[in-house]
Amino acid sequence: MEEAEFDRFADEYRAQHAANIRASGESPEFFADYKVAQVAAWLVGRYPAGPEILDFGAGVGTSVPYFRKYLPHCRLTCLDVSRRSLELGRARFHDEAQFVQFDGSRVPFADASFDLVFLAGVLHHVAHHEHAALLAEIRRVLRGTGTLVVFEHNPYNPLTVHAVNSCPFDANAVLLTPRKLRRSAARAGFPRGVTQYRVFFPHALRALRPLERAMRWLPLGAQYSYHAARD
Repeated sequence: MEEAEFDRFADEYRAQHAANIRASGESPEFFADYKVAQVAAWLVGRYPAGPEILDFGAGVGTSVPYFRKYLPHCRLTCLDVSRRSLELGRARFHDEAQFVQFDGSRVPFADASFDLVFLAGVLHHVAHHEHAALLAEIRRVLRGTGTLVVFEHNPYNPLTVHAVNSCPFDANAVLLTPRKLRRSAARAGFPRGVTQYRVFFPHALRALRPLERAMRWLPLGAQYSYHAARD
């Protein structure tokens, strides 16, 4: 992850993302919404006073409104390598989250600072050999009962692969299989995670989406999630 790489696309990120996923019939906001809604479902009843959440690789803050929608009492920190992305996010959401720059190596928080760390579409931008060390660093800032949540593009879905290959800000991305993610997470101290596949039907077939809950074992969804408790 390099600051300059993401700074180049920060101002046009939303427009480029929307163009890249046009075939799905959905907006970037749809994908941000469903991810945070799922996180909120996993946390139901666990943190009555509101969890401390780290949005790792938050970019321009696309997920911030949805954390406020589904987890209104959470204390949210947005972390990213891109200074320009953080500037844009802070300008839009300065009262709703803290925005902090990541140096690409050490997460700049004390041990046991967060209840949940959320990474959405981040790890495919990080060299695969660096994943275990990065996830171990994330584990360090999680509390003893904390949770790691990862959403990634599914390399087994041909439409997803095409979208990534044609996306300017994914030029240096390398898609990550669930198996590789699980292996790196286990090395980092997350040995018992759960993988679920998601987003099987485009907007035109949205009436079928209630079926997706029963399909999460099927490795054909456009995306997948992985969540694990700090062990």
